[in-house]
Formats: sequence, C-alpha cells, structure tokens
Amino acid sequence: MKRYALNIAISLDQLANAVLRGVPDETLSSRAHRMRLKGHRYWGWTATAINLLFFWEADHCRAAYESEQRRTQLPRSFK
Repeated sequence: MKRYALNIAISLDQLANAVLRGVPDETLSSRAHRMRLKGHRYWGWTATAINLLFFWEADHCRAAYESEQRRTQLPRSFK
C-alpha cells in the first residue's frame, strides 16, 4: 500500500510538471532543481518552496533530480 501511494504521488507530481509545459516523465521537483542549476531565478524560488513543503527531507528537489538521473524510480523489470 505504501508503494501504491508513492506511485500516485509521483504521477501527480509528473502531471503538474506536464501541465506547466515540462517533460511528462520528469517530476516538478526534479525540474525545479535542474532549472535552478541553470540559474533560472523563478525556478530557484520554486525549488526552495518545494523543499519547504518536504521539510523532513534534506534538499528534496536535489534528491528528486538525482533519482531521475539514476532512473531509480523505474521498476526493476524496466532497467
């Protein structure tokens, strides 16, 4: 059940990113960190706000970006 809830949360995160004209398979958190690295001021603020929402995680957006890079969100059968 825990994994199911996480999958739903990730899909909603990806939907939000797609609605904002992002890549459908990337989470908003990952995009915010990636764009902050590129120096986009708006996305830097967005990454900070998202990190505050996930206050129990250390630098949530960076972790989401690194997860996307390592493709750790994929099921083992897809790797």
